[in-house]
Amino acid sequence: MHSTPSCLGYGLGLRSTYYEQLLRQSPIVDWFEILSENYLVQGGKALYYLDAFAERYPLVMHGVSLSIGGPHDLDRDYLAQLVRLADRVRPAWISDHLCWSRGSAHQLHDLLPLPFTEEALNHVAERVEQVQDILQRPLVLENVSSYVRSAGDEFTEWEFLAQLSLRTGCELLLDINNVYVSARNLGFDPWAFISGLPAKNIRQLHLAGHRDYGDHVVDTHDQPVCDPVWELYRRTLELLGPIATLLERDDHFPPLDELLQELDRARSLADQALTPRGMA
Repeated sequence: MHSTPSCLGYGLGLRSTYYEQLLRQSPIVDWFEILSENYLVQGGKALYYLDAFAERYPLVMHGVSLSIGGPHDLDRDYLAQLVRLADRVRPAWISDHLCWSRGSAHQLHDLLPLPFTEEALNHVAERVEQVQDILQRPLVLENVSSYVRSAGDEFTEWEFLAQLSLRTGCELLLDINNVYVSARNLGFDPWAFISGLPAKNIRQLHLAGHRDYGDHVVDTHDQPVCDPVWELYRRTLELLGPIATLLERDDHFPPLDELLQELDRARSLADQALTPRGMA
């Protein structure tokens, strides 16, 4: 297994909207997270820009098609493409989501939740170990936003993630926005989720925005980070110490300066949260 740095700093999700401006301005961004599926191609502009960013910044690969919890066989062709992409960009780590997203033949283009049962845990753990054998590094798995829960659940989501990580050695991508969205929709304490994970196995954090409809919340990644998510982020830093933090935006793209201001807010909160521990 490859070793990885514990903290890359403060990064942005790399989106084509900002390619030219980022390369021209070289703003203060410590690293970029790429959507793996955007670069599983043989050539063209996508790889041209990818190579340009890889020369200047550390990169992390983040996928949406692994379907680690699905009932189907793992897609070996997709995994081989991930390995080739990793050989090209040498990412600090490779992540995907704790979910299923594919039926027997079709990619559903959605991140669907799992039942949190012993049977599901055994199933996912076996598949994680297969993926890690192919990637030759720990897989990093993200918690998804949830809107329903299984009546047969035997664990909470955080208990499931903790058991999976401790059993397989996979690491965790803690999406704080997703925790907040799920907590609002399902009625649990978001801090119980965050504090219930094995801190030493958390590799990265995500920050993002959502749409709040009062009686439910929808994870859209098209809004600024809200104040309750910022507060959860601050508390998380006090618990974990310095950790790689990424700001995601997937739609309604604002001017780049606005995103950079949000990223600066993450830095400022980290300074405040970590100074009492002598880590700022």
